[in-house]
Amino acid sequence: MIRQSTIELLKEMRFSGMAVELEKQLNNADAYREMPFEDRLAMLVDAEWNRRQSNKYLRCVHNARFAAHDATMEGIEYYEDRRLSKTQMLQLATCQYITDGHHVILKGASGNGKTYLACALGEAACRKLLSVRYFRMPELLEELMIAKEHKELKRVMKAFEKVDLLILDEWLIRCLTPEETYAMLELIETRTRHGATIFCTQFETEGWYSRIDPDPESDSPICEAIMDRVIHNAYEILVDGQQSMRERHGLKAEVLS
Repeated sequence: MIRQSTIELLKEMRFSGMAVELEKQLNNADAYREMPFEDRLAMLVDAEWNRRQSNKYLRCVHNARFAAHDATMEGIEYYEDRRLSKTQMLQLATCQYITDGHHVILKGASGNGKTYLACALGEAACRKLLSVRYFRMPELLEELMIAKEHKELKRVMKAFEKVDLLILDEWLIRCLTPEETYAMLELIETRTRHGATIFCTQFETEGWYSRIDPDPESDSPICEAIMDRVIHNAYEILVDGQQSMRERHGLKAEVLS
């Protein structure tokens, strides 16, 4: 039949959204009989557009490699002791900070939900089809050192330059070596030219110096350069809590409830 051949052609041309919508219209001919041709055509185009946008979003989420796979802005819990500003979080969800090239520092004790918040902001960026990548600091350092060893550091930095939002979890979880400090400066410099970075850390910014440069007498200009590029261009958010989020949602909490 001509109708079926049209649907097959649409699928072959990778217009599967249009094919599904056309098949629906053909199977419910009476319901669409009085609808103008332009409106029916618009429905076909909308179906294809929505399918492609949905696929782009799913690719963004897949490529981000979030640690908290279920994190969303809607899922953030605003307990009073967390002292989170819902207004501020919703403002960040607009992703204007990414467009403006500002960073975000999420600081707080282990278990307070920094990773979830960062991934929720990342998912919000994916909804706007922005490119996002999540890294744990130890894994990122390992990747940078391997790239340096194989003389591919410039290529790796070019790749990071294309990322709209970079999430660095466990930022400065351990002190950096001199080689790692230099590589991190290159990365931070790359990030100042494009997009934004979210830093999740247990340490106040004043304590970063001794972790970027463990030698207090070195007076390293690299350490100062990293700090200058981050803290003066970042929103700092304290993620507090009298009870950790792991404790709130752990097995003991389930038993008590």
